[in-house]
Amino acid sequence: MYELRNVTKRYTRGKETVHALDGVDLTISDGDRLVIQGPTGGGKSTLLQMLGGLDKPTEGEVVLDGTDLARLSESRLTDVRSENIGFVFQSFNLIPTLTAQENVETALVPLGAKPRDRRDRAAEALRSVGLGERLAHLPSEMSGGQQQRVAIARALVKQPKVLLADEPTGNLDESMRDEIMDVLERMWKELGLTFIMVTHDSAIAKKAPRVATIRKGKITVKENTAP
Repeated sequence: MYELRNVTKRYTRGKETVHALDGVDLTISDGDRLVIQGPTGGGKSTLLQMLGGLDKPTEGEVVLDGTDLARLSESRLTDVRSENIGFVFQSFNLIPTLTAQENVETALVPLGAKPRDRRDRAAEALRSVGLGERLAHLPSEMSGGQQQRVAIARALVKQPKVLLADEPTGNLDESMRDEIMDVLERMWKELGLTFIMVTHDSAIAKKAPRVATIRKGKITVKENTAP
């Protein structure tokens, strides 16, 4: 479970101090699915970076399962990310010279998995997202939707507790968007993940159980009663 307490993040922009996050309190339970929305520059990605241990707050606590990420050393944060948190980004972030299977295997290298185990687990992860026939394909040989599926497989192959997604459908057309959301929602249910996603897409937000809106560093959370 996440517990954010009075999380503040300030940046200096010239002579101006920007409050990307301003005293944010937020609880996210195990297995929760939360969508984060808000205007550009409102603090959405900053919040996701805090949850992923990619950035630290100026003030406050970001507690994951009893551990305050803000107080960990960089090496320990790297371990937490490698073991517990999967990331999916808008730009896929695949290595162009590696096959789909090799791209997925990269997530297992920091965990010390043996080569045979890495290959087997990567192949199974790709099959789980519908790419069992694309193991040997390079990113350039796949569509945008297929590349994002590879990125999802890479995020999930290490069996994380948390999946963080930053605009994962932002580069996709509507049909591809729906396919990727189907994959993400199925993985959330099957694996019991805590799934937190930043999106500007209101159609996606309407289907989420909880929606957090950030404006000028402040957050409001509502339960979504839509079917």
